[in-house]
Amino acid sequence: MGHVKNILFIMFDQLRWDYLSCAGHPHLHTPNIDALAADGVRFTRAYCQSPVCGASRMSFYTGRYCHSHGATWNRVPLKVGEHTLGDHLRDNGMDCWLVGKTHMKADTEGMARLGIPADSIIGVRTEQCGFDVYERDDGMRPEGPEGFYDDGGAATYNDWLRERGYQGDNPWHDFANSARDADGNVLSGWLLENARKPAAIKEEDSETPYMTSRAIEFMDQAGETPWCLHLSYIKPHWPYIAPAPYNDMYGPEHVIPVNRSADELVDMHPVYANYVNNRVGQSFSRDEVLEHTIPSYMGLIKQCDDQMGRLFDYLKSNGLWDNTLIVLTSDHGDYLGDHWMGEKDLFHDCSAKIPLIMRDPSDQANGTRGTECDALVESIDLAPTFLDVIGAEARPHILEGASLLPFLHGSTPAKWRDYVISENDYGISPGNAALAEQVDDPRQYMVANTRWKYIYAEGFRPMLFDLENDPNELTDLGTSAEHEPIRQEMFEALSAWARRLSQRTTMSPADVIAERKRSPARGILLGALDETEMSDAQRAFYGKRKGPE
Repeated sequence: MGHVKNILFIMFDQLRWDYLSCAGHPHLHTPNIDALAADGVRFTRAYCQSPVCGASRMSFYTGRYCHSHGATWNRVPLKVGEHTLGDHLRDNGMDCWLVGKTHMKADTEGMARLGIPADSIIGVRTEQCGFDVYERDDGMRPEGPEGFYDDGGAATYNDWLRERGYQGDNPWHDFANSARDADGNVLSGWLLENARKPAAIKEEDSETPYMTSRAIEFMDQAGETPWCLHLSYIKPHWPYIAPAPYNDMYGPEHVIPVNRSADELVDMHPVYANYVNNRVGQSFSRDEVLEHTIPSYMGLIKQCDDQMGRLFDYLKSNGLWDNTLIVLTSDHGDYLGDHWMGEKDLFHDCSAKIPLIMRDPSDQANGTRGTECDALVESIDLAPTFLDVIGAEARPHILEGASLLPFLHGSTPAKWRDYVISENDYGISPGNAALAEQVDDPRQYMVANTRWKYIYAEGFRPMLFDLENDPNELTDLGTSAEHEPIRQEMFEALSAWARRLSQRTTMSPADVIAERKRSPARGILLGALDETEMSDAQRAFYGKRKGPE
């Protein structure tokens, strides 16, 4: 095999962990991603730090919990001063580039306060979550009555589409994410009834192949300096519409049974009930919506897998396969009607659990190829893993995750976590404004181990699921008297996590040890009663002597 020179960090948006054939999906075959898993390690208990795009990604990129970095929901700026993956890697001689999405909102107020010019190198990196940008494309350029959701979203892709002959103000919507009727009218991909229609774009010009091409272009010109490339796809994130032939590769007969129970609708937790009863939840509770959208979602994933085949062939043909660590993951999942919900946001496994596959090309990883690891893993583990892979010194005072390299090399760390954490700052979501007024701190936390999943929201009762006896998470034990000891145990685990040291990021453990060893003979003398309690050296400074006058 080879050694690790480069890192290819692939992220899909809203890809469920179980919508891969290597994870057991009975109809959706993903041979290229499966082949990566067969040549690497597939982590079966990996969780994101928040089941929301922006907050999740900020944890991936900082290696820190949302509780620590503070960017707890979409459009919450990542504050100036947070170390990111790019900062850590560049300190150790590796470039860090972006092709695709970050969903990062810059702390422009903080940059102005500190006098950081937006057009300087440090200013650009601060605005772009620490990455050097080959192409930033958050993939979202929807326009409504009050303007664009993201003024910069898909802007470069839109220019490229116009050069290819797709005309109009917003070809991202009118072609890549819409269909046409017999009269040539635009059928928006936002309407779920259009999900199975073919997007009005050549397949090779759609978003996923475009982003693969941009990644290949980057690698063609990258040179000899070691690089980490974050290749971040927007799909299979909505709008749920795919180009031909992917739009009708799958049909209702390929939709796996929805995972929900009528019992879930009885005595619902107020936060959960708010999501079930919003428009998205009500829509995805309808069978006809699932029959429209899920086949399209599957087609988008199939296209992603085909592009992985194209990408991996490029790596193999250009001498990169044997010196590049490949990581494939997602920022969160998608409910797709499970538990009477759509979208993401809450903590059932279909939302908070993520796919994670890692292929290390080095000989040390030969013994683990094609294996599965069931350790409790978090998205914040990737940043320390990347540092470990390139032989850099660990930074545990900043990075709150732990390196996964031992698992890749066939060993188990002497100490590993007993639970995983995920967070949802649900009060920021406009749809939860009324609910958020009822509590002082509208935050929700998940703490889960291999047996139990506990969900806590300030001001409300908890939720609890027995993952061993109820793996589909259909029975909420949050009010069960029998399970009160378990809830107390899990609450204490959450409390212990909340009490951890997470904000002292400017002093490493080695610095702390050095500070402890600081000589007491540096000018401060505390607690001495008289000269007999001093050393001879101190007596020369503090003992009785003639004054300088």
